[in-house]
Amino acid sequence: LVRGPQVMAGYRNMEEENRAVLTHGWLHTGDVATMDEEGYFFIIDRIKDLIVTGGQNVYPREVDEVLHEHPAVLDGCAAGVPHPVLGEVVKAFVVLRKGQVVTDQEIVAFCRERLAKYKVPVEVEFRKSLPRNLVGKVLRRELTKAGNTGEEDT
Repeated sequence: LVRGPQVMAGYRNMEEENRAVLTHGWLHTGDVATMDEEGYFFIIDRIKDLIVTGGQNVYPREVDEVLHEHPAVLDGCAAGVPHPVLGEVVKAFVVLRKGQVVTDQEIVAFCRERLAKYKVPVEVEFRKSLPRNLVGKVLRRELTKAGNTGEEDT
């Protein structure tokens, strides 16, 4: 939550959205942050992107960072996909560097060495690109939409 003279007054002609994010002058940003011992804040991830798997919270950004450490990976991101027992599980979407060949099992093994078990992707989808908004942020919800098989990128 943030408040101050620099915070927006609201969305124009969007009263329902304003009620959802503005409360008594406080803006609910939807960001998850930590504060260090000196009072500095660090944005960790977005609440809407949080993956809850078997009652455990997974911030996709942490998985993203591990995917980017793999030498064959040009781009990658993680998102939650529905699971009948666990609620959600982690799925990785990966774009390989030109000329690189890696299996989904190799990506999973790489992540397993660097992440807690519940954070490791259970599925990997290789793509030619990741959908992004105008400022370059990956559109995770586009990747996980029902019916989005990624066929255009296979």
